[in-house]
Amino acid sequence: MESQNPQFQHTSTFETNVPHKPTSFSPANFIHKVKTNLDFRSKWTELNGAMGDLGTYIPIVLALTLANDLNLGTTLIFTGIYNIVTGSIYGVPMPVQPMKAIAAAAISGSEFGVPEIMAAGILTGGILLVLGVTGLMQLVYKLIPLSVVRGIQLAQGLSFALTAVKYIRKSQDFSQSKSKGERPWLGLDGLILAIVCACFIVIVNGAGEERREETNEETNGDFGDEERPREELNGDMGDEEQTMRKGRKFRKIIFSLPSALIIFLLGVVIAFIRRTKVGDDIRFGPSSIVVVKISKHAWKEGFIKGAIPQLPLSILNSVIAVCKLSSDLFPGREFSATSVSVTVGLMNVIGCWFGAMPSCHGAGGLAGQYKFGGRSGGCVAVLGATKLVLGLLLGRSLVKILYQFPVGVLGVLLLFAGIELAMACRDMNSKEESFVMLICTAVSLVGSSAALGFVSGMLLHVLLKLRNLISSNASCSSMSIDTSHTHGTYS
Repeated sequence: MESQNPQFQHTSTFETNVPHKPTSFSPANFIHKVKTNLDFRSKWTELNGAMGDLGTYIPIVLALTLANDLNLGTTLIFTGIYNIVTGSIYGVPMPVQPMKAIAAAAISGSEFGVPEIMAAGILTGGILLVLGVTGLMQLVYKLIPLSVVRGIQLAQGLSFALTAVKYIRKSQDFSQSKSKGERPWLGLDGLILAIVCACFIVIVNGAGEERREETNEETNGDFGDEERPREELNGDMGDEEQTMRKGRKFRKIIFSLPSALIIFLLGVVIAFIRRTKVGDDIRFGPSSIVVVKISKHAWKEGFIKGAIPQLPLSILNSVIAVCKLSSDLFPGREFSATSVSVTVGLMNVIGCWFGAMPSCHGAGGLAGQYKFGGRSGGCVAVLGATKLVLGLLLGRSLVKILYQFPVGVLGVLLLFAGIELAMACRDMNSKEESFVMLICTAVSLVGSSAALGFVSGMLLHVLLKLRNLISSNASCSSMSIDTSHTHGTYS
C-alpha cells in the first residue's frame, strides 16, 4: 500500500541500490549482500542518523539502570550486537529500542526487579518468535487496515513529542521516573541550551527531505562552463554571479552539517564538564556477564505485569508499524512481518538470559534515524559498534557519565523523532480513513494503551464498512424498485 506523501517520492537512490536477490545461497552472495546493506549512502548523514534514536534509548536505559540495577555494560554489548546484525540483515536504519511497557512496569514497581524484567522479555520474545515462525504475524499484517496502523503511529509519535517537551521544560529524576520541577533558563542543562539546539536542527534539517531536494536543485542550478566566460566578460554580472555562488555554497555547507551528531557530542562534552571528577569514577573493563536466575514467582510477575501489556505494543509498533513505515520510507526494500517478528523474538530469547535489557524495533526509532539522515544498515551498525566498544571498555561506569548528560538535549532529539513519525500519517486522504486514524490515536493517547486504540480502530473500521455495505445495498434496491415501477407504467 503506497503512501502518497510527497516526502516519500524521492527514492531513486534506494531503487538503484537495492541488493539483487541471489538465485542460490553461497558465502560470496551472503558477503556481497552484507556489504551492500552496510554501505554508507553518505558518511556524515549516516553518522548523523545514528543519533536519531538516542532520545528514546538513553532515558529508558538510564532509568532502568538507576532504579532497577540493570547491568548497563551487558545491555550495551548485546544491543550493540543487535544493531550490527539487524543493519546487516535489513540494509536500512532498523532501530533497537527498549520495550517500553516492560520498562514502565519496572520503573513504577519496586517488586519488579531484574529477574522479572528478564522473564517478561523472554516471554514476549518467545511469543513473537512463535508468531513469526508460524506465519501468523504476516497474516495479521495483511489484515490490519492502513488507517489503524497510522493511528497507532500518530499516537506513538505524539506521545514521543509530548514526553520530549516534558524533558525540555522540566528537570527529570530518571531513577524515580518523575519530574523535579521547572527547568532553569540558564546553566549547562537549561532551557536556553535546549532552545538553541532545537533552532539549530530546524535551520540545518528544515522540515525534512523536501528541503534537501530544494538544496540539491539550487546546487545544480549553477551556470554551466559554457556560460561562464560570457558572464565573466561583464564585470558587474560576474561579481553578482560570484556572490550568488558563494551564497549557494555556504547554504550547502550549513544544510549538510550533521546536526544530531554535533548536538550529541555537545551533550557528551557537557556531561564531562558537569562531572568534574569523572576520571575518579570510571573503571575500565567490561561488566561480568552471568546467567540471570529466574524464579517461578519472577516468571509469573513478568508475564502478568510485563509481557501482557508489552505484547500489543510490540506487535503493533515494533512489527506492523515498522513494516508499514519501512515500505513508505524505502520503497523496494519492504520487509515481511515474519522476519521482523523473528528478529525481535531472537534478540530477547537470547539476550535476556544474560541480563540484557528487553529490546525491540520501533517505528519511532526508524523515523528518528531517517529524519537525521540514516539511509542504510551502516547507520545502525556504526551505532552498534560504538555501544559494543563502550560496553567492553567502560561497562557499568558509563552510567555515571550518562547521568550528567543534559536531559533537555535528549528531549530535543526525541521531539524531532516523534514529529517525524507522526508526519508519516499525512497519506490519509479520505475523510473515512482520517476518522478511523484519529479515533484510534485519541483512544491510544488517553488510555495510554496501544491495544485499546487498536481495538477501537478495528471496531470502527468494521462498522464503517458495514455501513457502506448497507448503504450500497439500499441504493441498489431503490434503483431496482424505480426500474420496475417505470416498466409497469409503460406497460
